Amino acid sequence: MVMKVKEVAALVGISVRTLHHYDEIGLLTPKEKSEAGYRFYSTEDLDTLQQVLFFRELGMPLKQIKEIISDPSFDRDEALILHKKMLMDKRDRLDKMISTIDKTVSYKKGEIVMTDKEKFEGFDFSKNPYEQEARERWGNDAVDASKMKLGNMSKEEQEKMSHEMTTIYKKLADQRTGSPDTKEAQAAIKEWYDFLNKNFSTYSLEAFKGLGQMYVADERFTKNIDNMGEGLAQFMCDAMGIYADNNKS
Repeated sequence: MVMKVKEVAALVGISVRTLHHYDEIGLLTPKEKSEAGYRFYSTEDLDTLQQVLFFRELGMPLKQIKEIISDPSFDRDEALILHKKMLMDKRDRLDKMISTIDKTVSYKKGEIVMTDKEKFEGFDFSKNPYEQEARERWGNDAVDASKMKLGNMSKEEQEKMSHEMTTIYKKLADQRTGSPDTKEAQAAIKEWYDFLNKNFSTYSLEAFKGLGQMYVADERFTKNIDNMGEGLAQFMCDAMGIYADNNKS
């Protein structure tokens, strides 16, 4: 039994355009097409699509997914087992963060006492879902240097870094409804620039500006950042661009 592209889109819950894009880049090309060019998806095609979407759920870029599933040594059953393990790890981390949110709500109401350590349970900076994209954009040296810095940090140092990052985010979120070129906004975005350079890698002003653009170009970044306040990703993008332009020699 084969399915038309609209039927697959409705079944899976993705757009027809997404399926067309997967075909155009050679990620998922249906083996059967009509003389008029209509795509027909087989059961095998649907299995491949499922695999692609599992990888996407884990934050993997399409280019890397294509390389993996096109490799002759790719084992679909082995990949499914790995997907399950990674998703369970992700679920455990999210459960911890949800618990941290619940505790924080109770703490704000004065119902419980909460230690500083408990405020950051669930945050894990040892794993970066965007690492591959970072390597593609800025090279292995910058990413490896960043990982080395994190790897050499103690748990307490990582928690301190997490707290510092959250503080900067909150400061920027409080200003997101105003102009990104104010003195206060630019002072806060400088803190973000200094924080990145201290804890991760050496960012040029141009790379910093490009990172800000990624915050709005990549919906995953936008969604995560906007959890701190609706519109924060766009505000940071604008502020980072202004900071970079204003500080060029």
